[in-house]
Amino acid sequence: MRSRRCLMGAAVLALAAAALPAAAQTYPTRPITLIVPWGAGGGTDATARIIGSLMEKELGQPVNVVNRTGGSGVVGHAAIASAPPDGYTIGLATVEIGMMHWQGLTELTGASYTPIGMVNADPAGIQVRVDAPYKNVKDLLAAIKANPGKFKASGTGQGGIWHLAIAGMLRDQKIDPASVPWVPSNGAAPGLQDMVAGGVEIAPVSLPEARSLIDAGKVKSLAIMDVKPSALYPKVPTLKAETGSDWTMAAWRGIVAPKGIPNDIRDKLAAVVRKIATGKEYNDFMASRGFGVVYAPPEEFGKFMAKSDADLGATMKAVGLVK
Repeated sequence: MRSRRCLMGAAVLALAAAALPAAAQTYPTRPITLIVPWGAGGGTDATARIIGSLMEKELGQPVNVVNRTGGSGVVGHAAIASAPPDGYTIGLATVEIGMMHWQGLTELTGASYTPIGMVNADPAGIQVRVDAPYKNVKDLLAAIKANPGKFKASGTGQGGIWHLAIAGMLRDQKIDPASVPWVPSNGAAPGLQDMVAGGVEIAPVSLPEARSLIDAGKVKSLAIMDVKPSALYPKVPTLKAETGSDWTMAAWRGIVAPKGIPNDIRDKLAAVVRKIATGKEYNDFMASRGFGVVYAPPEEFGKFMAKSDADLGATMKAVGLVK
């Protein structure tokens, strides 16, 4: 009787396996490449490497993180989009995918990929020197209105995400974005240092990027461009709470695959990414870096990318960055 039950159980399992597509039963059978469009050592690279290591545990195959840099993010994003749609090359797309095509750098958009899952977002903040006379962002906006051209900002290159963050905020507040000239920099760190030294007055970068200077008592944050306060600095108010504005802006990251990937492989990857993004190890790692964890499943992530693209395009048009 026992052997009969075992045979029946084995038959049920065999039928269940046969009902699954062949790719789902076997994928993955070899190493996976995870492309990062930015350099080693940065936040995107760190996020990709923790995800890659956790994916290895879930999928039972090596996940090799490969940095494909160049072209302001175009090279790496293009490498992801043009890879064979077999699940063995995926990538960590970033907010710039909604910006590059507006600048005439590429024809790629978020719609050029199969969304797997959004895994991170770090909203822009409004950072000023700790001795600045502004008690809140309303005071700063009033000063900008009264003195167009006097206040300069920095924290990324011309047309970068933090440039668009402050330009969009000013536009939302009916202030000409040109009234705050942008000083290009090679990232948030040099922009913040320039602000501390007195070269610029505002650094609209993320709170994790400003963390060391905030903790050192050299910088203060007046507001965050998000719908809720940051877990890192919960006392920093949202822009909406201070001004009533619905403007939000964040640097985000998400796992994508080439278009045309089989649905069963997409679903398997999406389930793994969901487990990672909602799991303790990933969340603890991101919290230790001060990075925000925002998870969105494939369909929701796809809609998010489309909205991000539209918002970025409108802002870029307003400041004359669309080609």
